[in-house]
Amino acid sequence: MIGEEQAWQLTARVLELSGPHSVEVALKGTASELTRFANNTVHQNVSESDARVCVRIFHGQRTGAAITNRLEPAGLAAAVQKAREFASHGTPDPHLPRMVRQPAPAALHAFDPATATHSPDARAELVGGLCRQAAGIGLRASGAFRVAAEELAVATSEGTFAYHAGTAADFQTVVMGDGSSGWAHAAHWKATEIPVPDLGEEAIRKAVDGKGPRTFEPQSTTVVLEPYATADLVMMLNFVGMGAQSVIEGQSWMVDRIGKQAMSEQVSIWDDGRDSEGLPLAFDFEGVPKQRVDIVRAGVVQGPVYDRKTANRLGAASTGHALSPFLPALVRGYGPLALNLRMAVGESTTEELIASTEHGLYITRFHYTRTVHPRDCVVTGMTRDGVFVIEDGRLAYPIKDLRFTQSYVSALNEVERIGAETRLLADDFIGMSVRAPAIKLKSFRFTGATA
Repeated sequence: MIGEEQAWQLTARVLELSGPHSVEVALKGTASELTRFANNTVHQNVSESDARVCVRIFHGQRTGAAITNRLEPAGLAAAVQKAREFASHGTPDPHLPRMVRQPAPAALHAFDPATATHSPDARAELVGGLCRQAAGIGLRASGAFRVAAEELAVATSEGTFAYHAGTAADFQTVVMGDGSSGWAHAAHWKATEIPVPDLGEEAIRKAVDGKGPRTFEPQSTTVVLEPYATADLVMMLNFVGMGAQSVIEGQSWMVDRIGKQAMSEQVSIWDDGRDSEGLPLAFDFEGVPKQRVDIVRAGVVQGPVYDRKTANRLGAASTGHALSPFLPALVRGYGPLALNLRMAVGESTTEELIASTEHGLYITRFHYTRTVHPRDCVVTGMTRDGVFVIEDGRLAYPIKDLRFTQSYVSALNEVERIGAETRLLADDFIGMSVRAPAIKLKSFRFTGATA
């Protein structure tokens, strides 16, 4: 962490080196620590500290970018020169928006000193309790506990400067027995808000209750999804349709559905980077302040999120959803994405969702989900870490994992009830988070059994 003052000085230096062209500079710093454990043993504590700068130079309708973590003058000058060369030889882009000064984002508190200084000993103590508990009943616990302090600064030749510092913590575990497993996962920007002992007990209980799974004939049936499975629905809808780029390309599930009822009236999904119950971020990687965007309101599709380029193409305004230039090109090809998602809750407890089900399945989470048909967000995947038959309003017995192929849009049109509690889950690779509840769906299509 280099701090706001040094970030301002560093980005200003890059702007001076860049000459008369329009320039955008993004600085990202990360200090992270990770405790890994497997087979009831903490086997690794690692830490990483890095700061990188992305220089993007605009030359008419061409642009060029270069990234470096050499922050001394020579390293910055070399990155500027590379970006200038790429811009001069790049392919013209008629949709490239003109650079403008962005308003300063409102102050946002998202930095927790206790998380930034969370020690390996503290993580090992929490993880160790889970490992001892699992070992005591013949189970094997594995997983990871990550904490990080992160900072982002964006500056442009047009006078934009924005700085954000935040923290993040993420814990996940899988507890395995002979023929059964349990899963638990939670994230927060404060490490102390992650109840590791409770999560460990959750995973252990699932592994114990899942022993001796039976075979189940694949069919369309009512399901109660834990927040882990609900989050997969929301994330996949994001990847294949919540961004304006996929709408422009005609690949989004939103195409021909904007302004129409496509899901149950109980379903509302939105993105809000300033939500303190998510992983807050005040602005995007173009320095645009983040806005709350309603994706689905009472089942009616509202529209996508935008970055500057897609907003320019569609005559809209950027909503502050430009992806990080430090991500791989394949990921950046998605265009803007919603990174701070939330689904509206209902009034039911999870126990009430189960009790209201005469016959169906209780699903912990989905695994290895992949898109089959983006226009309807048809997804194939499998269940994992605990599937139970519901009979007469109670969990009757565990079954072996199932494969499914299902439109997630259609699935959310089958919502009967929604849970009142949520779980915050995060994807560290892209920086996406989802706060999701448990939900009950009238019908979900299972197509096969796993080996």
